[in-house]
Order: sequence, then C-alpha cells, then structure tokens
Amino acid sequence: MTIHPCFIGCDIAKSHLDLFDETSGTSLRIANTSEAIAAWLSSLDAQACFIAFEATGPYDRMLRQALEQAGCRFARINPGRARDFARATGRLAKTDTIDAEMLAAMARALALMPDPACDPARNALAQLHKRRDQLVEMRAAERVRHSEGQDPSGSLARHLAWLDAEIVTLERLVNEALQADETLARAQALLRSAPGVGPVTAATLIALMPELGHVSPKAVAALAGLAPFNNDSGRRRGQRMIKGGRRRVRKALYMAALAAIRTSSRFKTFYDAIRARSGAAKVAIIAVARKLLVTLNAMLKTRTAFQS
Repeated sequence: MTIHPCFIGCDIAKSHLDLFDETSGTSLRIANTSEAIAAWLSSLDAQACFIAFEATGPYDRMLRQALEQAGCRFARINPGRARDFARATGRLAKTDTIDAEMLAAMARALALMPDPACDPARNALAQLHKRRDQLVEMRAAERVRHSEGQDPSGSLARHLAWLDAEIVTLERLVNEALQADETLARAQALLRSAPGVGPVTAATLIALMPELGHVSPKAVAALAGLAPFNNDSGRRRGQRMIKGGRRRVRKALYMAALAAIRTSSRFKTFYDAIRARSGAAKVAIIAVARKLLVTLNAMLKTRTAFQS
C-alpha cells in the first residue's frame, strides 16, 4: 500500500509559527516554543507528514530539533528559492498564512528531498566557528577605529586585547571540538594535507559544508558558489559568472587559493594558465579556488591525503 505524504507548510516568526495542512486545507498558528511545537506534533502522524519551512537562522532551531526527535521528515528551504517559486506560481501577495500555504505547495510540486539528520558534533563546531567569525569581524572594525586615533580613554586598546584573547580561546575550543569527534578529526587531517588549507579553512569547510566528500564535483562547486553558470540566449553568448552558494565557504576558499598559488607549483601553473587565457587575476583565483575545492572533495570521498 502506498502512503501519500501529508505536506505541511510552516512560516516561521520569532514568536509564532503559521502552519498550513494541504490535505485538510486548514491553517493554524502556534507559539514558537518547544511546548507548543511538541503539542502540535503529538496530533500528527509523524511518519506520514512532510514539513517545509524557510531557513530563518535561530528561529527555526526548536522546530528542527522537535521534528528530528519525532522522526518527521522536513526540508529547510532557501528563502530566495521559496520566493522565486511563489512568483512563478503567481503568488504576488505575501502574508504569513499565504507563505505557509505556498511552502506546502512547493514541497508537493517539487518533490523536495528531506534534509539529512543533523550531526550534534558538527552543529556544536558550527556554533563555535560562527562566534569566532563574529569576534574577528568586530576586531577588524575596532582596529580601524584605533588606527584613526579614536581612543583617548584606552577603551579600544582594552577591547582589542580582550578580543585577541577571546579569539584565541575560541580557536582552541574549535580545535578541541574537531579532535573530540573521530570523523571530524580525520576530515581535518585530510584537509590540512592540501596546500593553502590552514586551520580556519579546514574548520570552515567541516562546519559549514557537510556535503563535502559526498557529492559530485559540479554539485560541490555550486554549493560553494564557485560554479560559473551559462548566460546564453539565441545567438548571444553571455559571460559565465558565479552566483549564489555559501558566502563564508567561498571566502575561506578564496584565501586558501591565494596561499595555494604561492606554495604549490601545481596550483601556480594552473593559475598562470587561466590568467593568461582570461586576462583577469580574480577570475584565475576563483578558478584555483574551485579546483582546490574539487580536489578536497575527492580527497574526503576517497579518504586520501593530498599527493604533491
């Protein structure tokens, strides 16, 4: 017997969730609390339901945890992709209820794949990595203010000293989180064997790209936003450009590519060839970043260290 899934769209706000059950055509609003979500899930057949919702940072965390505990399948959708689907289906109005209905329709029409189960160790690493990035960004801004002589009271100097110490502490915690999990530690060792890949780049890839080592070269490049997309129409052949993807991962790979060009003859030769052909240094660096990512993907997939 085939069981047809029940598609439910969920629009997430800080204080509440708007739900739309496509099977019954009913809408419901509940509080965005663990108690309210648990009570709602207890009224559902978790095995037969598929929940679709937009990625909303910390506001969807409780929902994801509750769905995983209940064994309910769900898809966390890029908001831009959801909005494109709404426009494509003629849904120009936007309210929380309409968004929930649209998400349910999107899950059914596109047959969305359910998100994989989360890895607690990787999630903890991602939180530490995110906090480190926040402090590094804050330190950069404070250094600019300090260099402009805006510190008559010494407040900036004291804050910079605190930031330096806190960043060192977080980097130690990130490394401890990597070493505490055998799978993550093995991935770190493999990634660090490649030229240009330092501790920050390795931690970024492990924390923010769990697909690395499990997807095709083209797919991993697209996920990182390093895949040039065609831009052709009729006889016109437009310039191929990268777009989308995970900005933080792309930024880390860009810096790793710069280091790889300086330290590895293999990547330097590749860089020189692309630059001579394109005439643009940045295009060549992006090409090296993609080549490096594809290499790292193959290394994790085959569990083989970099071969110089």
